[in-house]
Amino acid sequence: MAEPGPAVRRKSRPGSVRKRSRAPVQPSPVSSPVAPKRPSSGGEEPPAETPCSNDSEEDMFGDYDSFYGSDSLLAQVDDVEHKYLQDKNMDIKAAGEVILGNLQSGIHQKKADNFSTSENMIVLKADKEDAFQMNENNAVDSNQEPTESVLDDLPSSQLLYFEKMDELSFGSRTSPVSERRNKCVNTSSDKIRSPSSFCPDAEHRSRPIDFSSDSKCDSFKTESLKDHLKSAMTGNAKAQTLQVSKTKQLKEAVLSEEICVARKTIESSYVDIGPFYGLPSKVKDLFRQFRGIETLYEWQHDCLMLESLQHRKNLIYSLPTSGGKTLVAEIIILQELLCRQKDVLMILPYVAIVQEKVRGLSSFGIELGFLVEEYAGSKGRFPPIKRRKKKSLYIATIEKGHALVNSLIETERIDDLGLVVVDELHMLGEGSRGATLEITLAKILYTSKNTQIIGMSATLNNVGDLQKFLQAEYYTNNFRPVELKEYVKIRDTIYAVDSKTENGFTFSRLLNFKYSSNLEKADPDHIIALVTEVIPKYSCLIFCPTKKNCENVASMVCKYLKKEFRAHREKEKQDLIKNLKNIGNGSVCPVLKQTIPFGIAYHHSGLTNDERKSIEEAYSTGVLCLLACTATLAAGVNLPARRVILRAPYVANDFLKKNQYKQMIGRAGRAGIDSAGESILIAQEKDKHLVQVLVNSPLENCYSNLLLELTKGMQSLLLSLVGLKIAVTHEEVDNFMCSTLLGVQQQLLSKEKSLSEIIKDGLENLIEKGLLKGRISEKDHSSKCMLTITPLGKATYKGSIDLAYCNLLYRELKKGLEGLILESNLHLLYLATPYDMTSSCSPDWMIYLRQFNQLSAAEQKVADIVGVPESFITKKASGQAIRKNVDSAVVNRLYLSFVLYTLLKETNIWSVSEKFNMSRGYVQNLLNSAASFASCVLHFCEELEEFWVYKALLTELTKRLTYCVKTELIPLMEVAGVLEARAKQLYNAGYKTLAHLANANPETLVKMIEHLSRRQAKQIVSSAQMLLSEKAEALQEEVEELLKVPTDIPGTY
Repeated sequence: MAEPGPAVRRKSRPGSVRKRSRAPVQPSPVSSPVAPKRPSSGGEEPPAETPCSNDSEEDMFGDYDSFYGSDSLLAQVDDVEHKYLQDKNMDIKAAGEVILGNLQSGIHQKKADNFSTSENMIVLKADKEDAFQMNENNAVDSNQEPTESVLDDLPSSQLLYFEKMDELSFGSRTSPVSERRNKCVNTSSDKIRSPSSFCPDAEHRSRPIDFSSDSKCDSFKTESLKDHLKSAMTGNAKAQTLQVSKTKQLKEAVLSEEICVARKTIESSYVDIGPFYGLPSKVKDLFRQFRGIETLYEWQHDCLMLESLQHRKNLIYSLPTSGGKTLVAEIIILQELLCRQKDVLMILPYVAIVQEKVRGLSSFGIELGFLVEEYAGSKGRFPPIKRRKKKSLYIATIEKGHALVNSLIETERIDDLGLVVVDELHMLGEGSRGATLEITLAKILYTSKNTQIIGMSATLNNVGDLQKFLQAEYYTNNFRPVELKEYVKIRDTIYAVDSKTENGFTFSRLLNFKYSSNLEKADPDHIIALVTEVIPKYSCLIFCPTKKNCENVASMVCKYLKKEFRAHREKEKQDLIKNLKNIGNGSVCPVLKQTIPFGIAYHHSGLTNDERKSIEEAYSTGVLCLLACTATLAAGVNLPARRVILRAPYVANDFLKKNQYKQMIGRAGRAGIDSAGESILIAQEKDKHLVQVLVNSPLENCYSNLLLELTKGMQSLLLSLVGLKIAVTHEEVDNFMCSTLLGVQQQLLSKEKSLSEIIKDGLENLIEKGLLKGRISEKDHSSKCMLTITPLGKATYKGSIDLAYCNLLYRELKKGLEGLILESNLHLLYLATPYDMTSSCSPDWMIYLRQFNQLSAAEQKVADIVGVPESFITKKASGQAIRKNVDSAVVNRLYLSFVLYTLLKETNIWSVSEKFNMSRGYVQNLLNSAASFASCVLHFCEELEEFWVYKALLTELTKRLTYCVKTELIPLMEVAGVLEARAKQLYNAGYKTLAHLANANPETLVKMIEHLSRRQAKQIVSSAQMLLSEKAEALQEEVEELLKVPTDIPGTY
């Protein structure tokens, strides 16, 4: 590869005069090994100077030499390179230390067949030319201060340009201009940093090394005016600044452009540390080892090689489900963690997916030296620990991701976040969670210009709006690893979906299955005929409209299957039933007990976490071949099937949306197993037209929910903007709102009122609630009046409390201070019971009275304190009329706190669900929500000094709600993916602490623990190692912070 800097040969001359001559410059492009799809952003590179071969030739400045003395830059470069090449087998790290010791220079590594952006080349060239130029221009006596006239050598635009470059550079170096004001020149190529540790296979790479002088300058000589002019012309020629007119306006335009280029160049600085898309070969080996991935699909390669990614532009990419989107995101994440040495936030829609991803990436973190931190439910630190050595990958739900970003902005650490990856980007358009996601991304865009955002989804339509909102490029591809064939069944006829035909359908075949009259009545939709074509050899999913329908379909199918189905993997199915019985402490769902022997189960939110996990694992390994499930599975964990059947074009009572339909059918076809995937939508004749519209219509548009979700959307955003000091006047808030998705779509969504008027109303409402202080001018909406947040407002946004309940929560906590009943945790549990679950609760009054009567006298007093007298419960249970009004929300909330109280005492979801006549899935959801809400209330109380007493109490309660097990199992359940049943198995086998698990042998675990696969054992061990490492790192950080010598000790200078 051609050297990017000038090559000059020096020759001794008589006396003190030296002469530099060069051959005429030919403008020929310099070729570099840039990977395909990555054209240089600037077209051709600047021409390289050719080595001079004749000392008698005159250069443009005649008899003038910039290299004074024997310690010139290129002499040092030649010496070090020569020394380096003599020992090719030298350890890279040691070589790096030798080089750094000799020259204190940065090392820049490149690979011919990998990431190598032209911007990096520009930075390297600029650094070398900078040093070249400054050695040439600075000839001043060392005992004499350089005069200000030296600064006049350069035009003002270039001086400002160098100062800006200095401000933007990663290493806090002195700018060229400042250097001229001092007695020494310090330049370095630190803008492109070498990694702190090199990968093992680094010797296989070619490593062009760039050195810049960092030693003290020789004594400067006083220059004549002629010399000043020459050096100025040299500097301007080499800097290749544009020739512009002298007018102030044009000068400012050029300066602005130069600063912009410098910023982009520095921001895109990238350290290539290996042959696998800039990553070490070890990463490729790990993907092969942990995922079985040998090679990437062509689209994945093309996407990773996009120019926009190399320039660190934001990117949205969209492909069908199962297309391999996540792998691309994971490679980009590893590039950020290992190459750019920045933290990464990955936002996923559900807790289960967060936990699955933590398990999957912990093994990579252990091998590659980064931390994986879980932010879901009640887990996560705010703000996160600032790591000195290792970088962190935060894997978070939407809500926890928002709280994390808030804490980073507040502590001025948002620039530590180099990358944010959002899966299921289309969720921007889905209710309050969409509003929260929009708020999070808008804050990142507004507060950090260095954080890259990557969004991915299988179902996007109005991409233009999203591009404008995220300031992103867009990549899409229709690739699927397995062909998907879509069908619709009406009566006994199956039609192929064909958008080219007039009605969207073409006849495919008739069902060939003999139905008896009884079977026809039991199965009018011919589900059994469709299922038996694929099971048990292949897998099948049936999406049903409701949870009850899932159970009914599973029961119906197994009733009419032949007995031969029971013989398929019979022992493993019996083991699964035994495992479910252990999970339920001797109880197992009668439907599952009936269906599992046939390889069939249901999957919906009515299952406990342990049950759901066991069923998913059994399906993944082929023990179960058919799942009857609700639509939530389509957006959850990855469970593909050979055939996907949609029981009806409905979700509950609502007709199916195109996005939902696409997600469901996207589960059809398993890469590497099936040659094709099939989806069959069962429709009635009455719905035929609607189904034709559905299968041939475009995807739904994604719209902002900030206005629809008022307390969780617009008002929540306005409160946190003022609290974080992102925007503290009406005018600043207006400016911020223009950068949201709502700002992009305001013409569509806010027709009755202007966006500014909506903002004004929202701010006034927050002032009325006592969350903000200040006033909004009636006459002038662009008032400069400063808004400030109140302590209650700060506690509300930091606790992520819904604004609809913040005042009520404050009043109840305040009332609790007057007489908190601490004989048991019932009173605390009431305060930690989520408000938003009360509306879905319908108490059984006889159970209510029975549970109340079992309480102690002190516990019964809690009911009186919160406003539910015993007489009210008694009259309700006996069916008597109630004269006194009692708040139904309080009544329901107390009932739910009874459920939680019983659950913490018995730690058995099955027995509690039977006792309260609730589904065990509802009890599980209540427990999860209460743990999360208790965490929020804890953060709320931390911000209000008057609630100091709650801090210790809620910390312990949050922990108990999170795990809801006996104390000895908690250390094991802290490991991602280890639920109660597995924790009991591990504890009984002697693995009683986190250290036991972290140092366990996966092969031994497989032998000792029933129903544990080798893959699961490895994931448990790596997750435990990651958690142990994270805790150790946190303690080490604390130790170093404690031992750090303060810089402001009195009496020291």
